Amino acid sequence: MVQLNVNGRAVLVDADPATPLLWALRDHLNLTGTKFGCGVAACGACTVHVNGVATRACVTPISAVANAQIATIEAMETDKVGRAVQDAWVRIDVVQCGYCQSGQVMAATALLKTKRNPTDKDIDDAMSGNICRCGTYQRIRAAIKDAAKAMG
Repeated sequence: MVQLNVNGRAVLVDADPATPLLWALRDHLNLTGTKFGCGVAACGACTVHVNGVATRACVTPISAVANAQIATIEAMETDKVGRAVQDAWVRIDVVQCGYCQSGQVMAATALLKTKRNPTDKDIDDAMSGNICRCGTYQRIRAAIKDAAKAMG
């Protein structure tokens, strides 16, 4: 059993300590908003926050995050910055197929928590590991700027 703190709740996960966080979230905790994309931390679909840092859950063993604060897309609705990002995503109409979007929102939220007025380079750097097969990158950038503006 591994104890995790997910979305502000202490939870016990009955899994091997080497189990990737992604599978603990999806298969053991039924938090399916975090998506499997590549399994090698190259696409960003599995992005969550670990102690506020955007982290790829597909390659992070649960043993490595047992004492950390883990936040998933399910918690962003009640997170001030996460909510601003989600609202901007809707205003800008970012989503096309939507598969990558939870990872995109998580990466954008982590960025805006550290840089309230990011430059294009800041956005490119923060989002570079998140792949969108539909190519909504311009709308993603616009939504990040919109969220930053909305937060003041």
